[in-house]
Amino acid sequence: MSAALSASRRIIVAISGASGAVYGVRLLQVLRALPGVETHLIVSDAGWRNLQHEQGMACSTAGALADHVHDVRNVGATVASGSFRCSGMVVAPCSMRTLAAVAHGLSDNLITRSADVMLKERRRLVLMVRESP
Repeated sequence: MSAALSASRRIIVAISGASGAVYGVRLLQVLRALPGVETHLIVSDAGWRNLQHEQGMACSTAGALADHVHDVRNVGATVASGSFRCSGMVVAPCSMRTLAAVAHGLSDNLITRSADVMLKERRRLVLMVRESP
């Protein structure tokens, strides 16, 4: 697969601490079913808790839905660089805290840093905003 084609089939999926973790899980399931799509998952600490609470899903089960899992604290991960070619990023669900951090350029974790890179590189960024319960 060429580098350009590979980048166009690479998607970052982030799950923040808002309610509605099922949306991120379902997105990963749909993307896994598509041939040639490579997914990179980032989950906040509160996102992991919501996955366990709302979905009864262990961290390892959720992580197995993605091709790559990145630690939210590792702001030096490959997905945090503009040289990491991808077609875009989806934050589902996106907490109000994450929305505010993205809006104000506060790149204090890998989710917000990666979103900042999407904006800087003019790549697609989808924020599915939800409020925490």
